[in-house]
Amino acid sequence: IADDYADEPGLTPAERINSIAEWEEQLIDAYRGHAHHPVFVALRETVDHFEIPVDLFQKLLKAFRSDVTTHRYESFEDVLGYCENSANPIGRLMLLLFNYRSETPMELSDSICTALQLTNFWQDVAVDLKKDRVYIPLEDIREFGYSEEELLSLRCSQAFKDLMCYQVERTEQMFQDGKPLLSEVGKDLRMELQLTWKGGMRILKKIEHQEYDVLARRPSLSLMNKTSILLSSLVG
Repeated sequence: IADDYADEPGLTPAERINSIAEWEEQLIDAYRGHAHHPVFVALRETVDHFEIPVDLFQKLLKAFRSDVTTHRYESFEDVLGYCENSANPIGRLMLLLFNYRSETPMELSDSICTALQLTNFWQDVAVDLKKDRVYIPLEDIREFGYSEEELLSLRCSQAFKDLMCYQVERTEQMFQDGKPLLSEVGKDLRMELQLTWKGGMRILKKIEHQEYDVLARRPSLSLMNKTSILLSSLVG
């Protein structure tokens, strides 16, 4: 619902921010034992049972605010800061629901979730441009001799391909950094995690195979790709 406040059409930026703020007030009230909205009545029971800290939900709300207020990121560190709020809490929430609570799996999950978020950014460059959003770090764009003006005109030059190759390679490294989590978790979560990890890596391979031109065509997984990922996960 909060994501819809940030992205769905029909609201002004001020209305979006106010709606997210009101949603956070209800979140805090729920943690204080005063839930009224059905979502927060259910959430209150869940967070009690699984001992989920409120800051994970607050980070998500911070990311949704960023979707409204920030459409450009100067450095890769700035993009990672966004991922820390938009993606990493999801992985940590999932681990808590399956009762994994130590810091090591949490940190491994952060690597995978950040890589997944970055993969989505590189996959959706053209889609995000239609929303006037650029997640490729501006300093990287300049470093590779490309420009925001060329990006907005969808010019797939060699400089752009080199730029995207650089982003893909460091995203692949993040997937590899988080890969030990696949053997850290039990059977209750391993299959889902393998599917997620392999799906993200396969998207990056798709970007490579189309020579990093994500402006003309959005890379996506075919039914055959998905079947292959499922079968490989089933056999471990």
